[in-house]
Amino acid sequence: MHVLITTPFHPAYVTAERIKRAKNLELLLTAGIGSDHIDLPAAAAAGLTVAEVTGSNTVSVAEDELLRILILLRNFLPGYQQVVQGEWNVAGIAHRAYDLEGKTVGTVGAGRIGRLLLQRLKPFNCNLLYHDRLKIAPELEKEIGAKFEEDLDAMLPKCDVIVINTPLTEKTRGMFNKERIAKMKKGVIVVNNARGAIMDTQAVADACSSGHIAGYGGDVWFPQPAPKDHPWRYMPNHAMTPHISGTTIDAQLRYAEGVKDMLDRYFKGEDFPVQNYIVKEGQLASQYQ
Repeated sequence: MHVLITTPFHPAYVTAERIKRAKNLELLLTAGIGSDHIDLPAAAAAGLTVAEVTGSNTVSVAEDELLRILILLRNFLPGYQQVVQGEWNVAGIAHRAYDLEGKTVGTVGAGRIGRLLLQRLKPFNCNLLYHDRLKIAPELEKEIGAKFEEDLDAMLPKCDVIVINTPLTEKTRGMFNKERIAKMKKGVIVVNNARGAIMDTQAVADACSSGHIAGYGGDVWFPQPAPKDHPWRYMPNHAMTPHISGTTIDAQLRYAEGVKDMLDRYFKGEDFPVQNYIVKEGQLASQYQ
């Protein structure tokens, strides 16, 4: 093949070995966002172009993050399970349910998805913090009312809710290990729709079991698909799903349109929108460096 189109982690990881065997390969397109299922250094070394449909599911993921924050804070899932099981114990739910108003919410990463989440949180009258390598534009920062935190470890103890919105790179892989999780406030809510490998799997499960993390929600795992014995399936107080947050029907239409547009440009010898490139002429996009 000359062109390979994939979605993140399914149907295949594009490994260095697969790239080596694909002698005719020129272009790797991700139908969605997040190309870390591709060995990007190997693709760059082979002179391949890697591109994705940047922005196609940002709204979908940000909305899902807000959903999970509310589900976990309000202790929704045990209440739902009571109804299904024919039980009725209001006190059993209410003792772990909180309002979102007045809570401190911090996002680790304030790119397209992180900014959309902050904008959607503003009407809830939260105290909003963000950590990123780049600051949000001053006008937007003022409009949202979010405060920049340069030091991640200083931000974490301030937060009642922490949302992970950073890409998976060698710098962020395993970022949230046992030591960093210990710096979080006891009873924190954590939402991660970014990448499972940013978290230390067992450290998250242990923190949920001890109650240090009061609730963990997300749709990303490591590896994916998640094996049946993955500890996150069985830890308490979780709101986990398969990798669905960015695949609403609306997002899928945007994936399809974006992929078709890039194929049309490829066959005409035209460049893609600059923000879509992940690897171009041997260089990785800044977020993966």
